[in-house]
Amino acid sequence: MSIQPSDFLTIGLLVLLEGLLSADNALVLAMLVLGLPPSQQKKSLRYGIVGAFGFRIVAVTLAIHLIRVAWIKLVGAGYLMYLSYQHFFARGGAQSRREIRPARAWMGLSPFWATVVKVELTDVVFAVDSILVAVAMSPKTWVVITGGLLGILTMRMVIGKLLALVRRYPALVDGAFIIIAWVGLKLLLEFLREEGIIPFEVNRWFSFGLIVAIFLVSYLYARRVDVPADEAEALLIDQQRRDPP
Repeated sequence: MSIQPSDFLTIGLLVLLEGLLSADNALVLAMLVLGLPPSQQKKSLRYGIVGAFGFRIVAVTLAIHLIRVAWIKLVGAGYLMYLSYQHFFARGGAQSRREIRPARAWMGLSPFWATVVKVELTDVVFAVDSILVAVAMSPKTWVVITGGLLGILTMRMVIGKLLALVRRYPALVDGAFIIIAWVGLKLLLEFLREEGIIPFEVNRWFSFGLIVAIFLVSYLYARRVDVPADEAEALLIDQQRRDPP
């Protein structure tokens, strides 16, 4: 196995690529683990990392066969659209749907393990594209695996920041589920194109730009309607000083 300086450049590009392609993945995973207690959120993501690492290593060696599993995108699209539908139409008004609800048991699993399984399945859906792109960038298995694993670690760090942001500004949840709905639609369009049903494809940069735009608009809106607890307390103290009883 020959190691060349260009291999490390390729690994860096793969990490960057993983970050760009996984921006939507990070947001979906953050929403999945949000219903767990804070102490279990990081734990569930750690278990998810182990599963994601294992899947990446196996999938890279079998990358040529991934081209034939387009139905995974169809399943993923249906699941993400279902999540968005549940959020906007099965939870009542705005205040109700922005409440963080506890994770529930699923298929006989405890809430914690049910969340871990959902994280793993979501990772599989989102990993197919990035693995195929990575294999096309380098013929060396160790380069593709290294870049993919470092990309997963980077994405998990982003999830931690997203969780803290959503807890601080609950109204941001609505924007997150709009993005999740878009990601589901994108997966559906990709499946239809691969099956030859539609002639066009969704440009990756357009999709990434749309996700960023939705997130920024949601963030600005959330800052207007949500006053974090620490800021609310500071405002109350300031008001009491100005208007003593």
